[in-house]
Amino acid sequence: MLEKYLNHPTFGLLTRICLVDDHSSLFTTLYAQRLFFLIKVTTPGGLAFETVSRNDAKLMIENRLRLLRRIGEGEEHHSLQTLYKRNFSH
Repeated sequence: MLEKYLNHPTFGLLTRICLVDDHSSLFTTLYAQRLFFLIKVTTPGGLAFETVSRNDAKLMIENRLRLLRRIGEGEEHHSLQTLYKRNFSH
């Protein structure tokens, strides 16, 4: 999976966890991975940052995992499953 990063004006470097839909992705802070953001493409070149709770982020990842399993994207599913276990299984 290709790593993508964004610079948030307050929280610094964010890394993409997964796509949510055609126009939005779930990101987290690069180092702490405790804050989650839904980044939406608004207009050409425009982005909207929306904070999401840990539970909402977990649900978004679970939905993405189900979709990946259903469409047969094994490699991306495995990578996301590893990330999911690391961040939400404690």
